Amino acid sequence: MTTIIAERLSIGAAPGYDRRSIRPLEASMANRSFLPESVDDYLRTVFARESPVLQRLRAETARLPQGGMQIGADQGVLLSFLARLVGARRAIEVGTFTGYSALCVASALPADGRLVCCDVNEAWTAIARRYWAEAGLADRIDLRLGPARETLAGLLHDGGAGTFDFAFIDADKTGYDAYYEACLELLRAGGMIAIDNVLWSGAVADPSNTTADTKALRALNIKIRDDRRVDACLVSIGDGVMLARKL
Repeated sequence: MTTIIAERLSIGAAPGYDRRSIRPLEASMANRSFLPESVDDYLRTVFARESPVLQRLRAETARLPQGGMQIGADQGVLLSFLARLVGARRAIEVGTFTGYSALCVASALPADGRLVCCDVNEAWTAIARRYWAEAGLADRIDLRLGPARETLAGLLHDGGAGTFDFAFIDADKTGYDAYYEACLELLRAGGMIAIDNVLWSGAVADPSNTTADTKALRALNIKIRDDRRVDACLVSIGDGVMLARKL
């Protein structure tokens, strides 16, 4: 079975920066999975059926030193499916990188839908903007550059509580709990939160791993499991995705 190298390097030391973790590229263009490579490739090439725009975005992102942060094609399909499943019109993304996941979610929204994207990196999101425009979906995406906690607090301050349908969280792991709480407040009953990297290359199952990121993810998994405000399911797609439906 193909395993993912667990070594990670922190990026962005400035206060409030939504850090991600750098992962080495895998053979299948930065796809992250616990699956054997042949099965992973099958999902990407046969089932996911990426659009030409998504394929080009994946290829350009894979050339970046941080390209391993990009979600897999099969996870992109899942995000689109979930957004359609809940009938999403208003969505939130915490951590946008080069825009692949945002493109998947925005494509599932109606013409008058809106996805609010939270990120801090102008260079990476400049790549995202190019592909959003090429896909004809730029008018559905509201990119807000700045610390995600501030952006989410602003949405709540402006009366956004209970008005969003879907949220995807894929940013700094120690900030996940705060993002989860804010997104849960912003979601309507029946809305869905998807949280990436909750298996952390299997590190959450290793009691000897006590890094800050691992501890934060391990604690959040248990919190959501026991959270009576949601109905939750952890699926082992990619690096693990937590799904939480607001009750």
